[in-house]
Amino acid sequence: MSQPSPLTAEELRERAAEHGLIAGVSAPESGAEGPRFLRWIQQGRNATMRWMERDPERRFDPRRVLDDTRSLVSVASSYFLGPLPAPPDDRPRGLIARYALGDDYHGVLLDQVRAFAQSLDDDLARPYVDTGPVLEKPRAARAGLGWQGKHTNLVSREHGSFLFLGAVMTRREVEPAEPHGDHCGTCSSCLDVCPTKAIRADQPYQLDARLCISYLTIEHRGPIPRELRPLIGTWIFGCDLCLDVCPYNRFAQPVREARYEARPALLNPSLEELLAWDQATFSATLKNSPLKRTKRRGLLRNVAIALGNAGDRAAVPALIRCLNDEPEPLVRGHAAWALGQLGGGAATEALATAQDDDAFVQEEIDAARA
Repeated sequence: MSQPSPLTAEELRERAAEHGLIAGVSAPESGAEGPRFLRWIQQGRNATMRWMERDPERRFDPRRVLDDTRSLVSVASSYFLGPLPAPPDDRPRGLIARYALGDDYHGVLLDQVRAFAQSLDDDLARPYVDTGPVLEKPRAARAGLGWQGKHTNLVSREHGSFLFLGAVMTRREVEPAEPHGDHCGTCSSCLDVCPTKAIRADQPYQLDARLCISYLTIEHRGPIPRELRPLIGTWIFGCDLCLDVCPYNRFAQPVREARYEARPALLNPSLEELLAWDQATFSATLKNSPLKRTKRRGLLRNVAIALGNAGDRAAVPALIRCLNDEPEPLVRGHAAWALGQLGGGAATEALATAQDDDAFVQEEIDAARA
């Protein structure tokens, strides 16, 4: 198969823009991101995301995937939604990361990236959105799309930090971009705001996934460690704290892709109502939503924690019903914890008489009594 002809950087950017994307290029050779990634894995900071440990060199050398790769094209698309509406009342309500308020970006962005990849006239081009062996953030920084901020996310002076990322491996040769310099300066807003210290002032530019609220509420499948539960607040899927405070978001323009617009059902959702969702409601309401990744039991686990942190004892009856009737032990156990957090006569009485055949749930009941 013949080698595609070279393409100028300007031609590449124009083709990407036709598909609603920002694009830049880095050479296929690994840079500093390779050793950094290996150290991160060796330190166990990927938590239970074991797939990152499989053949890690593939993640920073695209030629191990497409051996004739000439260019790694990084693409970005903003999902900045602007100010979100305030809650309509003072009922306990959940917080959801902005990227998950609309349709699942994996499908939406992949449609755009695939169409863009086809425009490169390279039959072997490989488009990826979070699914391939590519370190998207450091690669996007090398491609001149921004820089990795102290919170480890990509930041752009023109587009802020609410950015979806993708990549295309191609045999077309394009001149690599000049990487951006770091423009975080002395700002430490993202480090200061992280409640679990997954990112820390003494270790900027490093993320410990084991402590990250986004990891805990999405990727972590089992019980959330008790010492971390109070720090999660009312986040029930992901977390935007470190992104919200980034001063470069004042330059971001509201998203134009309609499929990223927030669904009304996910804006300030009532935690008590969510706790009552059965499987049918979960599946119907969250069709094509990123929230399905947690499965029902994971989402309701998060909802129970949020109710415990919200501090409103009006939620005690809903938590008692959950403790008594919920089929998932993971949810019952966290409901017991929430009752212990809220306290009061009804919660204390329910915990005093509760017995559960599941060892994890009974352990949570006993701990909540204490």
